[in-house]
Amino acid sequence: MISVGPGYPGVRRPFGVVASTEEVLADPAADPGVLNPLEQARAARFRRDRDRNDFVAAHLLVRRCAARLLEIPPAEVEFVQHCADCSIPGHGRPGVAGRPEVSLSLSHTTGVVAAAAGFTPVAVDVEQLGSRQADPAVLARVLAPAEEKLVSAHPDPETAFLRQWVRKEAMIKLGLLELDSLATADLSALPLDQEPGSLAHYRTDDLHFTEFHDPRRGVLVAAAGPIPVLLGVSATPFTDLP
Repeated sequence: MISVGPGYPGVRRPFGVVASTEEVLADPAADPGVLNPLEQARAARFRRDRDRNDFVAAHLLVRRCAARLLEIPPAEVEFVQHCADCSIPGHGRPGVAGRPEVSLSLSHTTGVVAAAAGFTPVAVDVEQLGSRQADPAVLARVLAPAEEKLVSAHPDPETAFLRQWVRKEAMIKLGLLELDSLATADLSALPLDQEPGSLAHYRTDDLHFTEFHDPRRGVLVAAAGPIPVLLGVSATPFTDLP
């Protein structure tokens, strides 16, 4: 069953922001120096400046989200990542040190970043339009049979596939899927079409999706969680969030 996600009175909604890398780094308050040594080391390993900038912008944006949630300056956010499968620091699920009740998520693609924060589980994924080809072998690995049939018959199968991809990437970040189990999640009841420039809200079972087709930045965005996620999409980050 699918329904539009209304407000949840009395519940503090998780929120996310999508922005171009340039929009994030152009902020006078953006200070790459707040990245911790592990983040700095990862950033230094990128060979291309644009990839490094995307990484830095995403990590700055997720700090701003955490700071807004906790009502503290971004420089006071002690960003950490934890991998449940190994003890190697510097990767895995993001969070705030000493604040296990805070859920964070971040994503970046070429020139565009997204981040989210909440006191309930939240995840966000952003992908460039045209970045996923609807190859039959790939569809069979990623999509449930009903999804595969709908995507293959769609007038724009690449965008239809990408829409399901960002949804499932968000589910991975929530811990609901693994890369090798993507086809076990059947999201065929969710729409494959969305008016460019519009925000859409959907619910399937106990999961809410907030989605944005961003023609200006050339990306699709999906944010997901057990309650609807507010998503800021303004050219000036955060200005369209309550």
